Amino acid sequence: MNDTEAIAKFMDYLANVKNYSTHTVISYHKDILEFHEFIHSEKMAAGLLQIRNNRVCKNYISYLSGLNLASTTISRKLSSLRSFYDYLLKNKDISVNYFDEVEAPKAPKRLPKMIKENEIEMLFNICDQSTPLGLRNYCILEVLYGCGLRVSELCALEIKDIDFLEHTIVVHGKGSKDRVVIMFEEMANDLRRYISTFRLDLLYLSKDQENRHVFLNKNGTTLTPRGVRVILNKLISDCGETFHLSPHMLRHSFATALLNHGADLRSVQELLGHENLSTTQIYTHVTFENVKKSYELSHPRAMKKESKD
Repeated sequence: MNDTEAIAKFMDYLANVKNYSTHTVISYHKDILEFHEFIHSEKMAAGLLQIRNNRVCKNYISYLSGLNLASTTISRKLSSLRSFYDYLLKNKDISVNYFDEVEAPKAPKRLPKMIKENEIEMLFNICDQSTPLGLRNYCILEVLYGCGLRVSELCALEIKDIDFLEHTIVVHGKGSKDRVVIMFEEMANDLRRYISTFRLDLLYLSKDQENRHVFLNKNGTTLTPRGVRVILNKLISDCGETFHLSPHMLRHSFATALLNHGADLRSVQELLGHENLSTTQIYTHVTFENVKKSYELSHPRAMKKESKD
């Protein structure tokens, strides 16, 4: 099997077995082709399946570092290659995955950016719930901030996914993995009102009267992630503010709010749809910073030290 065939088989595996998105498959393909070009230009191996030691892998890490790429970018590229060679190893096309023997440069921990509670309240208050778009925007904020959905999950949400009796929503997450999130009563009432009234007004403007997606744009068609970002920017502008807000910041704020108010880490992991608990643990750093500030402002010895300074 030559390199082209090996890459093609792996791409087919990612798309049809792992059910990865087109964007993700393209990223893997690009990372593998870059490594392919490197070993040929440096004459370090006859092909992707002819690597005989981990020296090639280490040299590639050094090469990527020399390009001044972010450590997170290098880690992603190495993860793509490690997965590629894992696939070849499982199919017995190679005998050793040498990328398992090397480590990527450690990335500095970055705390997720969040929106303050008073800022999110401003956005809720600016939504005119007496209009179709105003109530829709209010519900979008409620679902992103109240359920912690990714923006892609929000846009994919269909009416059948909402159980108003149980106050739950079935979310179709990454890798075709479903999870159940919880609605508080006010959110359920707002969504019910939007779906039974103003959503119908928006749907009337569309040629596709069978559209079952919950959130529609002003033309009555399915709202896109880009459309959600435009809506958030417009709400900020309407408030007379200039701070940056992305849909993912609302997801981060959802997780941190739960932990700050006593939710356990495992429950937050389930609600976010994280496969590994370590992914969720980043939020414990944020909540610890709040604990630290409270300690410094409350403990008499800490306050005494502050006053001396």
